[in-house]
Amino acid sequence: MHKILIWGTAVAAVLAGAIGGYRFGAGQWPSWHSVALHSTSGSSPTDAAKGSRTVLYWKHPDGHADFALAPKKTADGRDYVPVYEDQEADFKEPKGQQTAKAKNGKGKVLYYRNPMGLPDASPVPKKDWMGMDYIAVYEGEEADSSTVKVSLAKVQRSGVRTEAAEMRRIVRPVRAPAVAKPDERTLWSVTLRTDSFIEELYVNETGKHVRAGDRLFRFYSREVVSAQIDYRLSGASSVPASRGIEPGGLQRLRNLGLPDTVLNQIRASPTPLMAIDWPAPVTGVVMEKKAIAGQMVKAGEELYRLADLTSIWVIADVAEQDIGQVRFGMPAKIAFRAFPDQPFDGRVSFVLHELDARTRTGKVRIEVKNPEHRIKHEMYADVEIDAAAGEAQRLAVPVSAVIDSGNRQVVIVERGEGLFEPRPVKLGLRGDGFVEIREGLKAGEKVVVAANFLIDAESNLRAALRGFTADTPGPAPETKK
Repeated sequence: MHKILIWGTAVAAVLAGAIGGYRFGAGQWPSWHSVALHSTSGSSPTDAAKGSRTVLYWKHPDGHADFALAPKKTADGRDYVPVYEDQEADFKEPKGQQTAKAKNGKGKVLYYRNPMGLPDASPVPKKDWMGMDYIAVYEGEEADSSTVKVSLAKVQRSGVRTEAAEMRRIVRPVRAPAVAKPDERTLWSVTLRTDSFIEELYVNETGKHVRAGDRLFRFYSREVVSAQIDYRLSGASSVPASRGIEPGGLQRLRNLGLPDTVLNQIRASPTPLMAIDWPAPVTGVVMEKKAIAGQMVKAGEELYRLADLTSIWVIADVAEQDIGQVRFGMPAKIAFRAFPDQPFDGRVSFVLHELDARTRTGKVRIEVKNPEHRIKHEMYADVEIDAAAGEAQRLAVPVSAVIDSGNRQVVIVERGEGLFEPRPVKLGLRGDGFVEIREGLKAGEKVVVAANFLIDAESNLRAALRGFTADTPGPAPETKK
């Protein structure tokens, strides 16, 4: 009964206030909402505090990514929901911090950009779909259009690494397959200048190593015997050798190609030699043997082919795009398939003046010492020619520092204090993981060699935002209709 009396008194008081308001006011009944707000505004300290809250922005009532700087309605007439600064504690910035930023030269916040580098900016603080805070862009940070500012934390997280551009000798190895060949300058063909008969072979196998002067075979030639007889008969009446003129018979023997060792034997013998031992003209290996004991050979027919294998040729097939880098005298490393762990040193001695039309390769000759005869002709090899031998040092950076879009090459230069500058450059030679910088960079400047594409993406975003904000300086607050 006591509670009913209290509630009745309260209702009567409200009615009395309403009637009084009608009598002494504008002659209109106040709304129940105004009465309730008036009656409660002075009774609760918490509600009084809500009246002094600062609204940051208004958001869509359904939670969509749609925001406004001023009160706004949806298409179906519903009000946007206000978001207060105490509801977004992450965006609320103490005045002391704002003052500190002003002292540090940060200046006024221009806008907030997407933390992932997407082309999305907001005039007010907000979070992306993953809950990450948008990054504030302050006045003055966009003043230098050629630089990009990246926070130290982001640099560390993304693994940004820099190296200084420096002068270095760019190694440009030219690699090519090759095959070993005998040195053509040491080849020697053993022939006779007259029809002869082979009586005996002293060297009767291919591949045998012979020294100069070793006996190869014994032969008989009727013309050689006839020349010896003429030499004997004309010896007494010949002009003295002291006058520098040889007897006619001796000159005939020389014309038959007889070596000096055989001529000495003829001079020393009182009678003509019916069979003559033919000596090896050079030291080398028997590459071919065509002579057979007992056969009759014609004048000029090859009997043996000798080659000196102490020096070998390696013929490399260099690709057309690399042939222009190879020059005479360049050092080379040769790895034969038979000796993969024992590379041989060589030097370019000749570059053929034409290309193979089928393979589009050029022949490059490399001379290699082979004193132990370990290298066999026709052995396969892999050649690496140092095409930078003797060249001057060039300004170079690691290849990973260059962002190449095909028609534009850019490096990211570190300016210090989190500032990075995308700078176009002109490239030159490449080799051994480095590329020459012909224009756009100086020695000692640091360039980003890892995660540089992230900074380049940030630079492109800044450029897009500058182009966007040039036409639209900033979103204007919408007025409530």
